[in-house]
Amino acid sequence: MKKMLKTARMSALELLNNGVIYLLPDILIKAFTLTALLFLWRTVLSSGADAGMSVAQMMTYTTVSALLSEQLNVKTAASGWLSEGVLLKLYGRPLPVLAQLFAQTAGGWVPALLLFSLPAALAALALGVTLVPASPLFPLSLALCISLGFAVDVLFACLSIKMRNMSWLIDRLRAAIAAVLSGTVIPIQLLPFGMDKAMRYQPFASLGGAPLSVFAGTADAGETVALQALWNLIVWPAALLIWKKSQEGMVSYGG
Repeated sequence: MKKMLKTARMSALELLNNGVIYLLPDILIKAFTLTALLFLWRTVLSSGADAGMSVAQMMTYTTVSALLSEQLNVKTAASGWLSEGVLLKLYGRPLPVLAQLFAQTAGGWVPALLLFSLPAALAALALGVTLVPASPLFPLSLALCISLGFAVDVLFACLSIKMRNMSWLIDRLRAAIAAVLSGTVIPIQLLPFGMDKAMRYQPFASLGGAPLSVFAGTADAGETVALQALWNLIVWPAALLIWKKSQEGMVSYGG
C-alpha cells in the first residue's frame, strides 16, 4: 500500500510540474460545459418537459456528474502506455502492473478535484444546488462504479493489445459508448421508447449513471447497488483472465 500511495503522489505532482496554469484550459472547459448544461436542463424542464425527475434533481445530477467526471468514467493510461512502449517497462518495477495503473490513475485525479471540483461545489451550493446524497448508499455506489470502471478499462486495454496499433480508434469508440450508455451525459431515464427500462440493466449503466441516480434520488438505491455489485462480480474475473492471456501477445512500439 505504501508503494501505491507513493506512486499516486508522484502521479499527482507530475501533473503540476508545469504549474497550475497548465491545467487552466481543462478547468475552464469543464466550468463552461457545466454552466451550459445547467442552463439547458433548467430551461427544458421549466418549459414542462417530463424527464422523470424534478428540476432540483436534474441540477444535482448534472453538477455531481461534472464534479466527479473522472471517477464516474474511469480512464487510465493503459492504452497510451501500450502505444508509447511504456507498458513493457512496468514489468521491471516492484509493483504489479495493474496496481501501478490504478495508483497512477487515482493520483492523477487529485489536481482536478482540488482545482475544479472543490471550487465548483462551493459555487453550486451558493447557487442553491443540493449536494447532499439522497441515500446513504451513495459512497458504496461510487466505490462500485470506480471498481467496475477500472475493470472495463482493463478490457479496453486488452482490446488495444489485440488490435495492435488502433489505440486511437478504440479510445474514440469507448468514449462514444460511455457517453451514450453510462448515463453521465444524458440520464438513462431520458431515453425514449421505453429504452430506459432495458438499458438500466446493461453493465455501462452501473458506471456513472448509477451513483448519480442514487445521489439525486431518482432510482432505487438498493437495487442499483445490487446491480453494480453483480456486474463487478461478472466483469472483474473476465477482465483479469483476458488481461493474463493478452500479456502473451503484447506488442508495443520499441518493444
